[in-house]
Amino acid sequence: MILRAALTVVGGRLRRANSHVETEQRRQTLLSATARRKTLLRAPRRRAIVRSRIPGAILLLLALVLAGVAFLSRLVDLGQNWPTRPWTDLVADWRYFSDPLVLLAGPDALPVWLGIATLGLLLILAARKARRRGGLPSAFANARAKPSVRDIQPPPGSELAYALRSCKAAFAGVAAFSGVSNILMLTGAMFMLQVYDRVLPSRSVPTLVAMAILAGVLFVGQAVIDLVRGRIMTRIGAELDETVGGRVFTAVSRLPLYIGQQGDGLQPQRDLDNIRTFLSSPGPSTLFDFPWLPFYLAIIWSLHPTLGITAICGAIVLVTLTAATEVFTRKPMGAAVLTGLRRNSFAEASRRNAEVLAAMGMGKRLHDHWREASREYLTQQQRVSDLVGGFGSFARAFRLMLQSAMLGMGAWLVIQGEATSGVIIAGSILAGRALAPVDLAIAHWRNFVAARQSWSRLSKVLARLPQDAQPMALPVPSSNLTVECIAIGAPGVQRIIVQGVDFSLDAGSVLGIIGSSGSGKSSLVRGLVGAWRPMAGRIKLDGAALDQWSSERLGRFIGYLPQDVELFAGTVAANIARFEPGSDPHAIVAAARAAGVHELIIGLPNGYETQIGEGGTALSAGQRQRVALARALYRDPFLVVLDEPNSNLDIEGEMALAEAILAIKARGGIVAIVAHRPNILTTVDFLLMMKGGQMHMFGTRQCVLSKLFPMPQVMPESLQPVSSSPQLPN
Repeated sequence: MILRAALTVVGGRLRRANSHVETEQRRQTLLSATARRKTLLRAPRRRAIVRSRIPGAILLLLALVLAGVAFLSRLVDLGQNWPTRPWTDLVADWRYFSDPLVLLAGPDALPVWLGIATLGLLLILAARKARRRGGLPSAFANARAKPSVRDIQPPPGSELAYALRSCKAAFAGVAAFSGVSNILMLTGAMFMLQVYDRVLPSRSVPTLVAMAILAGVLFVGQAVIDLVRGRIMTRIGAELDETVGGRVFTAVSRLPLYIGQQGDGLQPQRDLDNIRTFLSSPGPSTLFDFPWLPFYLAIIWSLHPTLGITAICGAIVLVTLTAATEVFTRKPMGAAVLTGLRRNSFAEASRRNAEVLAAMGMGKRLHDHWREASREYLTQQQRVSDLVGGFGSFARAFRLMLQSAMLGMGAWLVIQGEATSGVIIAGSILAGRALAPVDLAIAHWRNFVAARQSWSRLSKVLARLPQDAQPMALPVPSSNLTVECIAIGAPGVQRIIVQGVDFSLDAGSVLGIIGSSGSGKSSLVRGLVGAWRPMAGRIKLDGAALDQWSSERLGRFIGYLPQDVELFAGTVAANIARFEPGSDPHAIVAAARAAGVHELIIGLPNGYETQIGEGGTALSAGQRQRVALARALYRDPFLVVLDEPNSNLDIEGEMALAEAILAIKARGGIVAIVAHRPNILTTVDFLLMMKGGQMHMFGTRQCVLSKLFPMPQVMPESLQPVSSSPQLPN
């Protein structure tokens, strides 16, 4: 019995322990699944919430308007047959619409608008619940199966179109709000019509008060709708930037590798900002208001055909002015953009070389060049402003003249007994509202053209720089580097700088590259690290060409110290770790020790957390070069390429550099080093001499040096002491 009791107790504890473990495993699985679900469905859920909020807000506003009409119709007497025939003085006969209006705004319409309000509130509450709990409304459950536009890789150059296409639900909401807003724009004309044709003849103060209250409610509703429409457009611009911004940044960073340092390198980012700013401006709203132009013209025609003909003729003239604005401003706008890029390039070059300009007195001469480009830019801008301003001023004057013509034509019709006095004011207001989008389009034409040009330029840049493919991950290289008769040219220049270079290095080898200035040494090492793509031939790591690796994965196995050292704004640790997220502090310290810069770093005010400023301005030239060497050695890359790494180093720095090269060699890495000073060449195994962009000599260090500096055959008594550090070719 005692044994049985003991076994029972032990078994119970084991079951509870297993149950606890299983519960914890289920909890962790559930948490990970929830995290994955949130990551995958964040963008579709946000768009689903927007889709549910927009119709909910529209239905709620419609219910409020109908409730106000029904309430006012019971509170005061608005006239005979109201609201069975509301605003019927505007149109000769609206009998076809009387029954629906009675259903929606009549005395017995309480269940109708109450149901509409309930539906709108349910949609809004469903959106709030989805945002709070992270779920989706049941009406949009199919959004789970739709991948986000960020997960889809559209064809190069069509990213902008895909991004806007993903916001089609928001655009539909903007169109719906624009329709309601344009309908509510009739409030002013209808109010004036009722005042002149109903209130003044009857001298009814309650009717005037009721009409004023109703008009105020409608005006407030219109303001709310315009506010929501503007906020939706602002968020569409933000969504576009969020979707395409990563591709644009990649294009900005990679563009110099394809076209070189030509033009304004930040122009793609400015183009994206221009497009986003235009989407947030009143300009796009006019595009949604244009389709309502025939609607207003039809209402004016219903007042009287003569007024309709007058308004249609005015609309034709203004549309012609809009087309003329497009034709006459296209070339000047393009010329203004080109001259603006030229002016900005002068300013950027002067900023980069501020020390040279100040030291050598070149500031005034560069200023004169910039002033010439600036004057040309201002001339083109003035021409565009004059054209747009002229067309805009004429359009505004013509619209005011058309409103006056509508007043005069309405007065003539009243004299002839063909219209009432309210038609005069209503026709003028409606004509002004009908042609307002055309006037606004001309006023914002410069922004529209600028956004269109930015769209075109940005699409071309993205088409030229397709997104990097993600090839299959290859094993970590550890055997050899092979260069097969490569030819390399500078990006954007159709001229070969290096050609006919062919060699192979095994693991644990150190290659020194020497040669005179302009012989192609720096161009060669840019090709070795994959910064410049070979125009012919191939560069391989363990038999795999560099283009078979993704840039992110290839960068883990390559360390590069360029001739012109560039550090980034941030801490010393972040620069050494290549801004790797979640970097390992031990790996950072190991790279700093390998470069012999650990003692220097801990001597800084905040050690590894010291902010070095843009370009590393807080450090000296030698300190920047040694920190950049530590960055090149981070996580022990297989191939380390150093372009004149000792140009700014003292004796201590050169000793640390030599030790770092020997350490790479000892762990089985490959080093390629460009050097003008011979001290560092004591660590190399092979020498490659470049001459005229071609491989002039290649072999072991002793063999190449013996050919460069042959020892003369002399008698022992004629031997003289010579320098132990011979001068190599520059």
